[in-house]
Amino acid sequence: MNIVSLQTFIAIIETGSLVRASQKMNVTQSTVTARLKTLEVEIGQTLLNRQKSSTTLTPAGTKLLGYARIMTGLWRQAKFETALPEGLDGVCTFGCDRDLWHGPGRQFFYDILSEHPEIAISVKQGSPQDLEHWLTEGSVDVVLTYEAVARGSQTIYDLPVERLELYSSRPDAPVVNDPDYIFVDHGAEYRQMHAESYHDAGIARINFDSSWWALQFMLDNQGSAYLPRALADRFLRNGQIFPVADAPVYTRKKCLVANDHVAQNWSWFQSLVKRQQMEDVLSEGQ
Repeated sequence: MNIVSLQTFIAIIETGSLVRASQKMNVTQSTVTARLKTLEVEIGQTLLNRQKSSTTLTPAGTKLLGYARIMTGLWRQAKFETALPEGLDGVCTFGCDRDLWHGPGRQFFYDILSEHPEIAISVKQGSPQDLEHWLTEGSVDVVLTYEAVARGSQTIYDLPVERLELYSSRPDAPVVNDPDYIFVDHGAEYRQMHAESYHDAGIARINFDSSWWALQFMLDNQGSAYLPRALADRFLRNGQIFPVADAPVYTRKKCLVANDHVAQNWSWFQSLVKRQQMEDVLSEGQ
């Protein structure tokens, strides 16, 4: 079985057709067809149902897909580590939700950077869907995310919940009916809790799906918004934003998810996870 055939199989699934897979891989459609046929002969099963407009996985193809992503991910990892310069003997590819970089994400990154000079670090920012996909295909080793479902050889490490508090660019902002209120979408559970607390507050004119973007807008203009405490803390200390007294406080789950076949080779990983959990407890308790 060859890696290129597996990569071609994955490309067909991700693009939805042999034609688009050939365009993505910059080869002819006949080449894609030949690679798929070779793979099916080696497996001894039909992997795809091919129709004029699309392709769908057979039961055998569904089973193979997860393994294909792991094997191609390991191959990328092997190539990366083989090319490491002298003095480095491993690599950690870290995926992080953009809203978790400010706080736990940066701390995780700097803990590895400062304490493990033998490890090369690659960081990728992505949405929860991106992170799940990258972890499954093996292009990242560990992710920091809000939403996680363990698939195959993956382990979820729960971290203390994130506090979402109301902050404003003005020290006298009201809890309700602030005309400059900015709604930040922190996920489905948050939307429900927020709707219950502010059921008669109307609809905010400005909406963001990023806490960082909402904060930048507040600093450049004015307004109030619910932000993660870890993100707001530095700006709070500098007097750039202010807590809104008596406002409801919400929480949001977060976790680290690791590919076991990689993390089991990191002697330092478990202690780093425990430290992350303790640092989160201390920071949220302050």
